[in-house]
Amino acid sequence: MRENIWKYVSAVLVLLLAVSSVAVVLLYMQASELKSYTPSNVTPVVVETSLNSTCNETSYLLQIDELQRQVEFLKAQLRELNRPEGNTTIAVVPIFGLIDDYTALQVVPLLRKVAENDSIGGVVLWIESPGGYIGPVREIYSTVKKLNLIKPVVAYTGGIAASGGYYIAVAAEKIVADPLAEVGSIGVIYVHYDLQKNYEMNGIKVDVFKTGPYKDMGAEWRGLSDDEREMIADSIDTYFQAFLQVVSDGRGMPLNETRLYATGRTWFAMNVTGSLVDETGDIDRAIAVLSEELNVTKPRVVIYGSGGASNFGIFGSTALLLDPRYVNAYLKP
Repeated sequence: MRENIWKYVSAVLVLLLAVSSVAVVLLYMQASELKSYTPSNVTPVVVETSLNSTCNETSYLLQIDELQRQVEFLKAQLRELNRPEGNTTIAVVPIFGLIDDYTALQVVPLLRKVAENDSIGGVVLWIESPGGYIGPVREIYSTVKKLNLIKPVVAYTGGIAASGGYYIAVAAEKIVADPLAEVGSIGVIYVHYDLQKNYEMNGIKVDVFKTGPYKDMGAEWRGLSDDEREMIADSIDTYFQAFLQVVSDGRGMPLNETRLYATGRTWFAMNVTGSLVDETGDIDRAIAVLSEELNVTKPRVVIYGSGGASNFGIFGSTALLLDPRYVNAYLKP
């Protein structure tokens, strides 16, 4: 990057601190929303709210508004500092197929190089993916989120950005999708292999030496205990709440509204325009949206290679950010 790199770094740190503050306050407010929610078939209990409570809520809302304006200001400053001098290049970075460690090893370094390239003004993140493993998805999401602070990112899908694919997309400034592209599948799925009876039928005996009762939790040679099922359910819910939060933050939707789309299904983009996606169109429209963001008319467009396909497979008990329709084909005991 240019000579004033430390100015960029300092500004990024300040911005991340502000974003963290916003996230904490939002979590507080959204927790309050959930506590006040009453199912339609339950008779509500009326509880009088004190004036002090109302004032606190107003104060939090004002703090959120102020922090959000500061975040937008700092982001604008960062982007201005990183605006290319002369001809502007738009980088099209593909994320195709199921997402695993190999995908992250290809995509993360590429996005970091794009961030350091002074000639590149912004990025179109071309996503065609039903999702994948939680760790790689979150790593790519984090990288895109940081990149979007410095250079605007527009996510695009022509076919599918589901589950982990959509998780990554919400890190972008805007999402453009083909009208018939499938988006959403907000949720988490856990796959457990229980081959105990298969082992017994084939005369296979497994001796396990372990230091604690849960050390082989999820192993394919036995089923799950009730305690283990409860622990796995808690883990899945934690991943799910994180997914809800990134969608809520990325799409600017209240948490309860986000939950309406968190049934695990996908939608055609044309039916969720204005909520899960910003607008419909093709890859050229996504480039045009980014060009408008950069205020350029004829940018140079460079499409990067995807690095080839990985040998994706679900080899053991694991949690996934993956559209459930794709699970069975990739089970590899």
